[in-house]
Amino acid sequence: MSGVWVFKNGVVRLVEKQQATAGTAVAGGRRKALVHTPSGQVVSSYAALEARLTALGWERYYEDPSLFQFHKRGSLDLISLPADFAAFSSVHMYDIVVKNRDSFRVVDA
Repeated sequence: MSGVWVFKNGVVRLVEKQQATAGTAVAGGRRKALVHTPSGQVVSSYAALEARLTALGWERYYEDPSLFQFHKRGSLDLISLPADFAAFSSVHMYDIVVKNRDSFRVVDA
């Protein structure tokens, strides 16, 4: 996949040429899915993701309606996701995994 990095309102994000279908992303010709490791469930909506992140101590920011943003108190980490779940890509999935190593993983769908 290829794309363009866009800087908007202080946030840098990758805009990919091919947008993913709901809950999965395509990377290297394979569809990807974000899995909540403790439960083994695939994250299929922002509501489900928000519930999991909130349980891990992340707080939602509501400042920019074009983004879903989460911040963890006591750290500099920020998770920024597109407002449309259909645009949720493997880049976003791996960002969540890096910041929550024991709670999420990315798998081939």
